[in-house]
Amino acid sequence: MELYIVRHTSVDVQPGTCYGRTDVLLRRSFRREAVSVRMQLRKITFDAVYTSPLTRATKLATFCGFPSAIHDSRLCEMYMGEWEMQRFENISDPYLDEWYNDYLHKPTAGGESFIDLCARVRSFFEEINRASFQRVLVFAHGGIIVSAKFLTGNADKKNPFNSLPPYGGIARIEL
Repeated sequence: MELYIVRHTSVDVQPGTCYGRTDVLLRRSFRREAVSVRMQLRKITFDAVYTSPLTRATKLATFCGFPSAIHDSRLCEMYMGEWEMQRFENISDPYLDEWYNDYLHKPTAGGESFIDLCARVRSFFEEINRASFQRVLVFAHGGIIVSAKFLTGNADKKNPFNSLPPYGGIARIEL
């Protein structure tokens, strides 16, 4: 099965802010960025279309012609817990350094670990594989794409976020 995962367009959040699962606004450049995504998808047909329920994903799905995309909470961005909407430089939690040293396995304070995120993505993969689709489109987040690449062996196992696509980027993954 071919899986196309689209990362939402750029967000209107100050760089360095830990926004994870918070439903943040998009930048004014949304339309320009979204047109580029739509143009890349226009000649591809999909058996199913899914989206994270967060606005930054659903708005892009709708703009690209998929207003009925299936909302799936497993496609939400990683939950950053107590650190949501804080600037990383202002987080005074002493646990932050531990998390930086092993973010693959350690959860954020009150949130998820990368492995927890991968478990959600794996569950989603298992479900769509049972449906025997040929080509699936997903509108989601950078963490979802990195997790998908990690699970399919398409990301560096030590530094999977090195494969983070840009806003509006599309990853094609073979399942």
